[in-house]
Amino acid sequence: MSIRVGVIGVGIIGKKHLNDYKNTPNVEIVAIADINEQALKEAQKMFNVPHAYKDFRELLKRDDIDTVDVCVHNNLHAPIAIEALKAGKHVYVEKPIASTYADAKAMIDTAKEYKRMLHVQMDPVFSVETRLGKSLIDEGRLGEIYFARATFHRWRGRPYVDGYATPPFVQKYWAGGGAMLDVGVYPISQILYLLNMPKIERIKGKVYQKIPMNEQRKKESNYDVEEFATGIVQFENDLNMDFAIAWAANIDSFEGSYILGSLGGIRLNPFGFFTVMGDANASVSFDLKNFDYRRHQLYPNEEGYDSSFHHWIYALEGKVNLLPTAEIALQHIIIAEGTYLSSRLRREVTVEEVISNSKPMAIKV
Repeated sequence: MSIRVGVIGVGIIGKKHLNDYKNTPNVEIVAIADINEQALKEAQKMFNVPHAYKDFRELLKRDDIDTVDVCVHNNLHAPIAIEALKAGKHVYVEKPIASTYADAKAMIDTAKEYKRMLHVQMDPVFSVETRLGKSLIDEGRLGEIYFARATFHRWRGRPYVDGYATPPFVQKYWAGGGAMLDVGVYPISQILYLLNMPKIERIKGKVYQKIPMNEQRKKESNYDVEEFATGIVQFENDLNMDFAIAWAANIDSFEGSYILGSLGGIRLNPFGFFTVMGDANASVSFDLKNFDYRRHQLYPNEEGYDSSFHHWIYALEGKVNLLPTAEIALQHIIIAEGTYLSSRLRREVTVEEVISNSKPMAIKV
């Protein structure tokens, strides 16, 4: 029996998701929805979708849809996903889960209340590097883990003002924030997953918008979010993580994300394992292709961990248990919102402060 899908939002990301569904066996795209009538008609024709709606609520009324894919701007994630969950649909939502803890927590609570699955797109959690790193950590190769670094770098990669995407990507009203939400979710969620989601205690962070941009594009976009975010997160048990997240930075690259333990450390890209053996510093290289091949040969349903999309399909089919991507995404939002709060107050903040100060940013639909 095929999985029947409805996609809400057919912009850049929506079309990518539609293409994934179109090329996946046992998946049927039943309906799409978007307020942009021209984009809706183009997507309907491009992907041969039988039903198209300007009002997403009409899509949710259908009883022949198993799962809804939410591909709209960040501050629309919560209201649409919550209505979909209440309509009895499983929900796959683009990253970030939302812009604030208040909105993200409401989504997770609704999924639990209505006993539906909620999955957030975070492909780095499913990379070969992450899977190998998780294997080494689970085997105890790193020993006691005490520090991690999460980085994301673009030299010039701000949406719209640097030449791609649309103005809402850089407007707080629609997006909630900038680089910390848009791309910070990738390395931070990857590290959080590898660390088994440790309890967050304190956050100290700072956000910046310093680098000049095309004046006409700046005026057209109403750019009011950060291009760079940095900070440090203190977890329980004396574990810390720092981060540097850039849409734009005047340097050719950042050092890649890594994790340090008492017995060894891993760098995620390019992947490497570092330790001391026989009183000599040892840098261990790995055949990632062979690792991936062996995993697919030895473990059933390993394809269900090839990507965030594959994982969702396999979870819907009951072949794998859904990883806690929504809970990981919630932790990322606490860190992001804590960074914004810390930057504004110019001091360290506790997780309790972040939660108590969190307010919904969701746009009413």
